[in-house]
Amino acid sequence: MVVNGSAAIGNTLTSVIVDRRAQKGKSTANRQRVLKRLDGALKAQLGKLIARHKLRDPAQPAEVTIERKDASEPRLILDPASGSSGRIIPGNDKYRIGDKIANSSSDGQGGGGNGPGAGDGDSDDEDTFRFVLSRTEYLSLLFEDLELPALIKKDLLEIDENRFRRGGVMRYGNPGSVCVARTFKASIGRRVAAEAQHAEAVEEAEAAVIAARKSGNPVLLETAERALAEVSRRTGEIPFLDPVDLRHRNLVEVQSPCTAAVMFCLMDVSSSMDEARKDLAKRFFMLLHLFLTRKYKKVDLVFIRHTDAAQEVDEDMFFNGTQAGSTKVLSALAKMNEIIAARFPSSSYNIFGAQASDGDSFGADSTESSEYLRSQLLPMSRYFVYAEVGSNPLQGTTSLWSAYREIESERFNMASVNSRNEVYPALAKLFQREP
Repeated sequence: MVVNGSAAIGNTLTSVIVDRRAQKGKSTANRQRVLKRLDGALKAQLGKLIARHKLRDPAQPAEVTIERKDASEPRLILDPASGSSGRIIPGNDKYRIGDKIANSSSDGQGGGGNGPGAGDGDSDDEDTFRFVLSRTEYLSLLFEDLELPALIKKDLLEIDENRFRRGGVMRYGNPGSVCVARTFKASIGRRVAAEAQHAEAVEEAEAAVIAARKSGNPVLLETAERALAEVSRRTGEIPFLDPVDLRHRNLVEVQSPCTAAVMFCLMDVSSSMDEARKDLAKRFFMLLHLFLTRKYKKVDLVFIRHTDAAQEVDEDMFFNGTQAGSTKVLSALAKMNEIIAARFPSSSYNIFGAQASDGDSFGADSTESSEYLRSQLLPMSRYFVYAEVGSNPLQGTTSLWSAYREIESERFNMASVNSRNEVYPALAKLFQREP
């Protein structure tokens, strides 16, 4: 790149800077500062990013378009009313003090601003810029403010898990584990001690030279001066950092109890769930699955699909299987209770549940499901959420939504998802980090 330097009147000074970095503009520290500054603008577009992604890969790297106003930086400028000021314009070779510079937007040709004189061809490029997020950055941004409610340690199932914790420092170790602060402290101590010892040796050598001069013996004087020079040379060769100064962080292996947890995913796949509703439900559960597997290593997942009958399936069948039939929500809740009794007792596990349905159920199924959830499942669960997909606001609330709305419990929450843009906001609402 070429940078023009300051130019005096009638004289031009040009500086050329050649950027030879292998990866230009990819400094990790700078990139993190940009992400931190654009955090609000990026999070505002998460719903749209989820909607654009393919169903099979909701975590692929994303390209975000940021408006100029969101990327602008605050800056200090002089108040024009405070008085005149002089400037030296880089590359100036034709203007003198007192000359008036015409506004480029006033001649109808357009300028770089957003006013009426701005050009039409590249207006979008002038007002926005594109920012590509890596997969890691994208997932961190997605789940930064999400978490499960606080897990309770169960007494009957605490599995000892080996973890590494800091345990002081040691002399030897991996170069990547060097403790810079402790290393420099050791270096300073060594140099202070060495310089004090050498200072004593120099004083002794200087005293020997003085004594040799008084004796008048040239051989003795030459020997004393040679010894003084050698001591002075060793004093100047004290290294700033020596391998003996290195200090490495020590990691010790300790055992800590690991709390067990299980998440039940219940999805309605009856005939009333058309492809659009199933797409919303699958996107919700895929995002939930990605959130759990990324942030929690010890959470078991149980997948349940239901029509008028419920069955436990594997992950592939849950997201890709085809099934149709009438709707009976109570069957899924009963199946969840059956699995809890058989494999995940509430005395040993933190139990979570997530249900997605269009809310279309017949007869007393909605009322019975609501009562069953309130009386049977919620007392043994840490948290249960319900996401209603594809509901039509013009037709009013569904029977299942109305029945669930009567449940008053801090362990229960629900949200509606009517478009792809609402999938992530619903998940963020249901699993918002506790203050």
